[in-house]
Amino acid sequence: MTQPDSPSQSLHHSRVPSAVQRPLQSPLRGIVLKCLSVVVFTLMASIVKATARDGLGVPPGQQVFFRSLFAIPVILIWLAWRHELGVGLKTFRPMGHLYRGIIGTAAMGMGFWALALLPFPEVTAIGYAAPLLTVIFAAMFLGEDVRLFRLSMVVLGLIGVVIVLSPRLTFGNAGMGYKESLGAMVTLSGAACTALAQIFIRKLVQEERTSAIVFWFSVTSTLLGLLTIPFGWVMPDAKTAALLVTIGLLGGLGQILLTSAYRYADASLVAPFEYASMLLAILIGWFIFDEAPTVVMLAGAALVITAGILIIWRERQLGLERNRQRKAMTPQG
Repeated sequence: MTQPDSPSQSLHHSRVPSAVQRPLQSPLRGIVLKCLSVVVFTLMASIVKATARDGLGVPPGQQVFFRSLFAIPVILIWLAWRHELGVGLKTFRPMGHLYRGIIGTAAMGMGFWALALLPFPEVTAIGYAAPLLTVIFAAMFLGEDVRLFRLSMVVLGLIGVVIVLSPRLTFGNAGMGYKESLGAMVTLSGAACTALAQIFIRKLVQEERTSAIVFWFSVTSTLLGLLTIPFGWVMPDAKTAALLVTIGLLGGLGQILLTSAYRYADASLVAPFEYASMLLAILIGWFIFDEAPTVVMLAGAALVITAGILIIWRERQLGLERNRQRKAMTPQG
């Protein structure tokens, strides 16, 4: 499942006017907004899954188009309400947005496709590999220093991903079909693309506003989704069309809630609440799609979640230590 944009999008830089700088901290508000965004994104994913099955058969490219197109007016209304419409969409790096849009759209498309191939909880669990892979890609492409603790947690998390994937990649198993094996590979590829998209975002936030990153991604993914028409769209009935529009509206609302959460609280505080999506995915999978989680899937997911939370905790500790060191430094004349 496509993961929302990373907390790093909430960073600001010298080109951002002080009028839109981060407001006063409100941790409780940030946590509530983060939890609401998790609920909204999980509901969106459940509708994506519903429109891909039960005889509706909406292809991923068409889902991407509706998810992106109908998120745009929600984002524009939000910017107008914040009085940022005039400056929030300006960009200094159009090609950066294009590259991020291409890889991000690929991640979204594969995430949507995965929901049609695998149970909801499994897609969610494997999707948690994205932040772990981001650590690896950041070291490879951005030269970030990855120390032993974080690297160990990445390895632990990836072991959990392998555990979740293992039943789907047992070739020769008579009970395992091509669809499940394909779903496993698609889901993992989508997580890798999500991680690569975060690398592009980390570069963009050095010169671009959060609003511009969110808006131009929606525009790019709308256009790329439209290009998939030759690959076979379906003519939706009124009910399916309403569900597709709802996907876009929920996507836009979820993005606003997520962005707002990181405006009011530190990423290290609110990020762990992302893992609440596993509980929601299990409940929705069980009661709506008749998908019971397996012991193997739950064990692997537990390892992935543990590794992710420990990485976030460690980063928070390092951040607090750096702040203490800065405050202890004597200004030089």
